[in-house]
Amino acid sequence: MTVEVIPIRGMPDVRPGDDLSGLIMAGLRAGKLTLQDGDVVAVTQKVVSKAEGRIVSEGPDGKEAWVRRESRRVVASRGDVVIAETRHGFVCANAGVDASNVAAGLLTLLPEDPDGSAERIRTSLSGSTGADIGVVITDTFGRPWRTGVVNVAIGCAGLPALVDLRGTKDGLGRLLEVTVVALADEVAAASGLAMGKSDGIPAAVVRGVRAEAEASPASALVRPPAEDLFRTSPLQAIQDRVDATVFSERDVSRHVVGE
Repeated sequence: MTVEVIPIRGMPDVRPGDDLSGLIMAGLRAGKLTLQDGDVVAVTQKVVSKAEGRIVSEGPDGKEAWVRRESRRVVASRGDVVIAETRHGFVCANAGVDASNVAAGLLTLLPEDPDGSAERIRTSLSGSTGADIGVVITDTFGRPWRTGVVNVAIGCAGLPALVDLRGTKDGLGRLLEVTVVALADEVAAASGLAMGKSDGIPAAVVRGVRAEAEASPASALVRPPAEDLFRTSPLQAIQDRVDATVFSERDVSRHVVGE
């Protein structure tokens, strides 16, 4: 299988209310690119948020207030860094609130419904081209225990976000018992090779992705709380335990605690 990643160049700066699908089509035409069945169009969260008007003024309370507003809970924090769970279930820095690539004093928030955004873009592009495609909306996340950031999928349509290989066999005939592939994340990461972080390329075509499972949304990538071994940071778990502890006001005998 050969996978090709093709940047969609020449798209203008996206503004609130813009027809993002139309801008992508204009970029495709400018690059003389034609979408084919099975292609996946990866689009950065930033331009989706801009088109959907998810731009806010930092305001007198600063970015921190928006981080609190967009957070379901804080997983961990240190200094100015806050790792929070968003209302979507994503765990990321600052709940996705970001000041990059917008004017001073403005912030972008994550799309309200990234899977819905992906589906609308897919429907529009498929209608314009006649091609049966997938769409992945990407954002840049850090990873626990690893330095550096990578693109992940926060929205997905027309593509299986997860491919369950349990019950199939590997190349040596061994039964796979736990393997579930995050295909949408793999596509998102691949798209980052063509889009870059500061190249002004907000979309790319990922061609050659083999997707035999039924389409599923990116929300399927969020691990259920009951299965999450790392849902709470160790320091937060200790603090929660301390906060929940009820201390007695009675004196403790010296022989209990020692001299």
